[in-house]
This record gives sequence, structure tokens and C-alpha cells, in this order.
Amino acid sequence: MKRLLHTPLALLLRRIALLYVVLMLCRAAFYAVNAPLVGPLTWAEAGQLLAGALRFDTASVVYADGLFILLSLLPLHVRERRWYRNLLFGYYVVVNTLLVAAANLADAVYFRYTQKRFTAEEVFFVGNDNSLQLVGKFMGENWPLLLVAAALVVLLVFGYGHRVREESMLRRGAAYYIGSTVILALAAGLSIAGMRGGMTRATRPITLSDAMLYTSQSSKANLLLSNPFCILRTVGSAGKVSYRKYFPAEELNARFTPVHAPADSAAVRLEGRNVMIFIMESMSAEHSAHLRPDLYADLPEKGFTPFLDSLMRHGLCFRQMYANGTRSIQAMPSVLGSIPSFRTPFVLMPQSLGRSRQLPAILADRGYGTLFFCGSEHGSMGFGAYARSAGVERLISREDYEAAHGTGDFDGYWGIWDEPFLQYAGEVLDSVPEPFFATLFTLSAHHPFVVPDAYAATLPAGYTKIHRGVAYDDEAFRRFFARYGGEAWFRRTIFVFVADHVSSEKFAPETRTYPGNMHILGFLYTPDGALQGEIGEVTQQLDIMPTLLGLLGCDEAYFAFGRDVLNEPARPRWSVSYDGGFRALTGDTVLTFDDNGSQITPRTDRAATPPAVSGAVPAAKTPSAGTMVAPEQAGKPSDAPVADAPAEKRLSAPGANPTERSAEELLGDFQALVQQYYMHIEKKNYTTHDD
Repeated sequence: MKRLLHTPLALLLRRIALLYVVLMLCRAAFYAVNAPLVGPLTWAEAGQLLAGALRFDTASVVYADGLFILLSLLPLHVRERRWYRNLLFGYYVVVNTLLVAAANLADAVYFRYTQKRFTAEEVFFVGNDNSLQLVGKFMGENWPLLLVAAALVVLLVFGYGHRVREESMLRRGAAYYIGSTVILALAAGLSIAGMRGGMTRATRPITLSDAMLYTSQSSKANLLLSNPFCILRTVGSAGKVSYRKYFPAEELNARFTPVHAPADSAAVRLEGRNVMIFIMESMSAEHSAHLRPDLYADLPEKGFTPFLDSLMRHGLCFRQMYANGTRSIQAMPSVLGSIPSFRTPFVLMPQSLGRSRQLPAILADRGYGTLFFCGSEHGSMGFGAYARSAGVERLISREDYEAAHGTGDFDGYWGIWDEPFLQYAGEVLDSVPEPFFATLFTLSAHHPFVVPDAYAATLPAGYTKIHRGVAYDDEAFRRFFARYGGEAWFRRTIFVFVADHVSSEKFAPETRTYPGNMHILGFLYTPDGALQGEIGEVTQQLDIMPTLLGLLGCDEAYFAFGRDVLNEPARPRWSVSYDGGFRALTGDTVLTFDDNGSQITPRTDRAATPPAVSGAVPAAKTPSAGTMVAPEQAGKPSDAPVADAPAEKRLSAPGANPTERSAEELLGDFQALVQQYYMHIEKKNYTTHDD
């Protein structure tokens, strides 16, 4: 019996079984860290979850150790040599420490911030020069996982049985070679089956979305997945375009088209004005007492954005603005190009380099100077590269700031603190010819959630780690408005405020699940009060570009997946995104579909019933520009920056579509949108011309 346990096959099975144990322990650590996001587990679902976990773990084991399996069963006597056995031992420990233990434990932390597993996108898209500092910070904050990692390495080393001497049951000669070859062939066949997820004719290679076969909840599907499967399965997938064609060509455009005709008339026309878009890091709607007063009714601290709330009260506020993704790099094309991201972030797809005509390019052709500000290093995180591809001419980054003001304002992790960088942006704009289009991406409200020492004692601690950083950014905007509110360019600017995605730190239970975990801050503000009112219906980041083009009197057809909120009442009022399946949020329903079917679910969240919106859309006219905001008013964090507009000039969304579509019809329209998206991805063409 002892000799049987020491055969090469028995020892290999022992070592493979050990990997399953390590993967399950990593999964337990993943759940311990992310239990609030994954949700409670029940005994009733345990069998299905375990079956799914074993299927993905099998794929991970083969991906990581396929070569090890081959070398362990090689039908040659060389495998009995000491140096060869040392080589196998080193491979097993090093590869599985990195690809199994380290990757999955790191994923436990990474998932908390992105709600997705670590894939090849992250491996091949590392663009921050301060990665080592950030890794050190994460390791320090999650030191218990380092202890778990150390324990798993010890388990791999001592569980391997390196000192056990192999004793083959087969004698030398033909029996040895034939028997070993048969065992190797069987192992190779089983490995291929494990990698594919099965070997029947109907089995397609297993993918990440197959986790939904074992649970109806995407959060629990993430618990089933493991690495290195997620990383290696997604290598090269960004170059492929595979999609279902729901409608024939003649019906597709009638269902949904990304081609927009210029409006015959507009609610408000603000031709020639400057535009400045602030894409704000992690600015969830729950940070604002104006957007979510219900969350703060019984709490001592009433929100963390008092200045931004004051601007919302005197601007055009989108009460139900939803992000189209969960990552900063997904927000860029959504805001600047009205292009969503579904299975793969659009920016990371090679097809994103195709022909496009996005907001910066359209405005550049109308005589606008175009700029993109970000306080990180030049080229960091891919922001500048994407801005350039969208038509931005001038990039301003950390290097430009430090050339003007020295190196003392670097936050140690991401870039320049937001308050001094906003001040610097104003200095640059002081010298830029008008009209201009500028975008500024903030950084400070981000892990590791630190603020400058000068502010630490004066800002509220809040209810989560990020609230002090949010309050810091709110103060940074107040100071920006206080300093530049009297400048001529400032008074002629349409300011757009929108979050890139929600914060990883959430305190309200309903903001931890969909759609609350996509609800963000978004509004337009004009210092002269030309845009005032509230939009109570669902809006999305994709709607910003069309709405701005309507306000600026765009007289050409353009390409966008969103809608002009003020001038396109016939287009669907929804927010689209992807989370293991395609989903669209409307005012009263959630529409979802994937390759396995579709579902229409009523909304039950409180954000679905925002305060009533009063006022009507005025007739097409140019509002008076005679009530410019005084600089001292602009600097007040909670007082109204401008007087209220008359009731007839306060804006709301256009009236209901006289041919209101049913949820089933909207589901079809959503499928048409997804088909249009991938059709244009395949063509690498994001313009109004299909040739």
C-alpha cells in the first residue's frame, strides 16, 4: 500500500488535490473580505456553488499546472533524477504561490473596489508609476491576508512531499514506457476536458459568464471564479468580437440608432460658451444630502458635499444620474464620446482606435481649444491617451504642475492634490483663448483615502473612509469658484459635474446593490443661471455629450449611444451597463438579458421615486446673460450662488413620449442598442458614416 501511494501518479494526485484545498481556502478568504458585497450564503445553494467552484478551480489548476502535470508523467527515466525532481518542486511552489495563492488573495482586495475579478485587462493595463507605493499601502492595510498567504506557501511546500521517494509500479522495459505513455495520454485528455469545462460535443470552452449557471446572483458568481483562470482565459479576448444579431438590418435602426440628427429647436441655446467637465473620482450620490436626504434624516452629519449641493440647487440637477461602468477608464468614453463599455472596457479594446468623432473633436472643428487636466503622471492610467484619441489637443498633467509650482503637492500615491491642481487649472485657463473645451479628472477621493495634513483636522470624518476625501474635494471646488468666479471666461462657461463611478466605500445598505451601487452625482451649472431645474427621470453618463451638443446648437448629425435629455423625448430614458449580463435601468424597471434569456424586474429602490419636479421646458430662446454671479457669491459653500430663475425658465425633461413604449418593447430596443454597439466595434467605426 505504501508503495502504491509513492507512485508518480499517486504523488501527482496528492499534489493536485492540495491545489484544490489552497483554492478553497483562498475562496474562504475572498468571502471573508467581501461578504457584504457577495451576500449571505445558504445551505440550499451550497451544492450548486460547490459544483461551480470545482469546475472553475479545475480550469485554474490546469492553466497553472498543465506543464507540471506533463513533466510529472513524462515516460522517461529522467524524472527519477534528483535535479529533475528539484525542478518540479521549484515549479510547483513558485508558480502556485504566484498564480494561485497570491493572485486569488490579491483579488480579494481588488474585488472590493471594482466588483469584478482580476483579469488580463488589469495585467496588461498597469500605467501608474507609483504602483509599488500603492502595493505597499494595500499590503499594510490588509496584513491579515499576508499571514494567510504565508500559511498557504508553507502548506504548498510541506504538502508537496518533496522528500518522498517515487517508486514506480512498472518495471523497466516495454511495460514501463507503454504504461507511462497511456497514463500520460489519459492525463492529457482529462486536462483538456478540465480546461474546456467538459468534453461533450455541446460543450464550449468555459468562460467567466458560465459562473451564472450556478447562481442567479452576479455577486455570488464572482465567488465561484478563481485565478489563474480569470487572467489566462481573458488573454487576447479583447481582440475578438462575438455578438448575437437580434434584429435584421432593416429593423435594427428602427429599434435603436446611435445616429442623432440636430434638434430643430432647443429648450436652451448657449452657442459659443466654454465647456468645462469635472469627472470626479468616486462621487457617489449617497455623499450628497441634496440628492439623498433620506439617508441623512437621522444622522448628525448631513452629507459631505455642501458646496456642490448649493450648485445643484441653482443648476440643472440630474437626480437619477447613473454610471455606465464601475471603473474610471470606463467613464472616459461614456462622458466624452457617449460610448459605453460592456464585457470589456471600450478603451482596452483594440477596436477603440477606429474612426470616431467624439465631443472634443466636434467642438474643435467649431473653433474650440481642447484641454484635458489630470494631476497624475503624463500617460498614467490611460486617461491622456484616450483623451487624445477623442480629439483633445492639449494634455496637462503632474509634470506641468510641478514645472510651475514645484514638487511639494504630490500626494504620494496618485498625483497632485486636487485643491492645488484645480487652482492650477484655473491659472492655465486664464491664458487660453475662448471658446475652450476642458475636462479635469480629480484624484484625491480615492484609496488610500488621505487628505493634506492642513485639512485633516477641519474636515468631517464621516461614516466611511472616503467621506473626509469627499469633503476635501468639495472644499477644493469651493475655493476654485471663489478664486475664479469673477473671471470673464468663468462667467461664460457651462460647468459639468459628473462622477466616474460610485465609491468603493458605502454606508447605506441600498447603495451596495444595484441600482444603488451605480447612482452617482451629476449636474450642469452656469454662473448666470441659464440652466436651472431638476431632471427626475433616469439619466446616464452617456447623455452628457448629446445634451451639451444640443445646448451648444450643434447643427450636424453625430454618433452617440446616449440622448439629449432636453431635446430628445422619443429616445429611451435609461442607464445601460454590464455585470455578467446586459442591463438597463428605467424609471420603473430593470431590463436584463444574456445568452441564456431575458428578464424584466420592477424597481423597488427609493431612488426610483425622487422628489416631484416642477416647471416646464421653456420655448426655444437664448436666456439673458445679465445676471452674472459675483465672485464673493461663488465662494460661499452653502449659500445660493445665483438667484433662482423664474418658474417659466426653470428646466425639466421634455414631456412623456406620446407613444410610451412597454417594458417588453424597451427590452427589444436595448437588445438593438447592444447589437449596434458590437456591430460598430466590429467595423471599428464610431461615426455617422458606415463606409
